[in-house]
Amino acid sequence: MLCFFFCWISGNAVAFTGYRDSVRRSTLEDAAAYLRVMPKLDSSIFWPHIKPDYFLENLNLYVEKPDYTFESRNTNFCGYTALSLVTLDHDPLGFVKLLIQLYKEGKAKMGRAVLEPSAAVRSMAGNLKYKGMLDINPATQMWFLTLADHFKGYLNLFNKRYDRGDENRMWAATNFAKFNRMLRKLFDWKVQARGADLVRPSVDDLYTFVKEKSGKGTVFLYLNNRLLYKKKHVATRFGIPTHYVLLVDIQKDNNVIHITYSDGGRKTSQQISPDLLKKITYGITFCTERK
Repeated sequence: MLCFFFCWISGNAVAFTGYRDSVRRSTLEDAAAYLRVMPKLDSSIFWPHIKPDYFLENLNLYVEKPDYTFESRNTNFCGYTALSLVTLDHDPLGFVKLLIQLYKEGKAKMGRAVLEPSAAVRSMAGNLKYKGMLDINPATQMWFLTLADHFKGYLNLFNKRYDRGDENRMWAATNFAKFNRMLRKLFDWKVQARGADLVRPSVDDLYTFVKEKSGKGTVFLYLNNRLLYKKKHVATRFGIPTHYVLLVDIQKDNNVIHITYSDGGRKTSQQISPDLLKKITYGITFCTERK
């Protein structure tokens, strides 16, 4: 159930392309134009370890190289990563403005959620180390820590207050119900889900089900990636989900499933059997625009 995020090297980097549920509210060029005329930021009293110049560099990275924006290692941030991929694609200008407000005021509103992180979180943002690209992306540190601080599920019950290193622990973990609640709170979408943390979805033909949903909206998959990726250093492959990904495409040819998903901004493609798809999939979340 822990959500260990890492960026798989296989696959090619791909920019965001827009998902089927989204009537885009803005474009990357809208966000880039806004940042070009934005005056220099002062230091924030709320985020003492985030330097304003580095913060703006991170915002520009969102619109110039969105492929690498949310890459990190050795954290439990994968649920927030999957959610953020859609956030940046759906309304990049709104996302940039949200982060600027959060930086200036120490709180911001998105959807029905008022995000106001604790002092411990605000003090740590900008100081995370040994997390890959996340080390040099203070705006992303701020965003991930804020989401983890605000949204809680049963996995977080015994660790609700942030202490140094909690980005690797249960404090940052995201169970399936919490992930779906975040989507409902942050977006004006109709969010439906099948599956659970320990029970696979009761769907006879999983490929057909996922294929149908992907043609109508955005689909997230909650996977046991230890079974999907064979690793010599993993002696035991636990039968629990560990990772959230954003589905890009799924096709079947001669009983071989070709699945492509976005994971930290990178497009990863795999060929798997229908049996393996069913074995690794614990949750399917599909989102559509409200009428």
